[in-house]
Amino acid sequence: MTNPQSYLGLLLFAVMPYTVFLSFFIFTVHRYRVESYTYSSLSSQFLENREHFWGLGPFHFGIVAILAGHLIAFLVPREILMWNSKPLRLYVLEVSALAFALLTLVGLLGAVHRRLADSKVKQVTTPADWVVEVLLLVQLLSGIYIAVLHRWGSSWFAASLAPYLWSLLKFHPDTSYLATLPWIVKLHITNFYLLIGIMPFTRLVHILVAPNPYLWRKPQVVRWYGGSHFAARAKQ
Repeated sequence: MTNPQSYLGLLLFAVMPYTVFLSFFIFTVHRYRVESYTYSSLSSQFLENREHFWGLGPFHFGIVAILAGHLIAFLVPREILMWNSKPLRLYVLEVSALAFALLTLVGLLGAVHRRLADSKVKQVTTPADWVVEVLLLVQLLSGIYIAVLHRWGSSWFAASLAPYLWSLLKFHPDTSYLATLPWIVKLHITNFYLLIGIMPFTRLVHILVAPNPYLWRKPQVVRWYGGSHFAARAKQ
């Protein structure tokens, strides 16, 4: 992928972050003010629940753990490097991160299969849903590729990516931190920005209404009203 200090690199890693986050802020606020009822995942659970449970459950638990890990490495990079100074602790962290990534991938593949295999779910699936799932798939596969072939990612994230992200936060972007990183890492970063940019226009906005109680809530009870015909169908 492009050198971070080239014109294209500056566009992707110095200009694009501000553009997508500004767009994210403007359009999420606009959507909330104009169409607040759409601030949800627009769940199709009532159409099909079995694959929904086995797909979305692992995906949500896995992605929450992965995002939490990235956030911690961003906020306290020195502490992460100190933790990783002991090989055993480094191995535990790396293996745990990979395990959660694989769990998330299993859940996402289950969700994709559900959209393809269930006719009722397929009918309510929009092009935006497919764009989101492709981007999520790229993000997960690139992350797993990095974890397997460019090991000790928690250490170089703390040493290189965290300072780069902090430079963006300080409005003084320094892309030199990315110069020595593999192309797959740059793809991972760029794809993340694309996810942020598209979020206001998709179901992904439901993560903004966290915490998500459906991760631990009891199953919902659906009651049918409308006469004996519907009551008979409900008993079948």
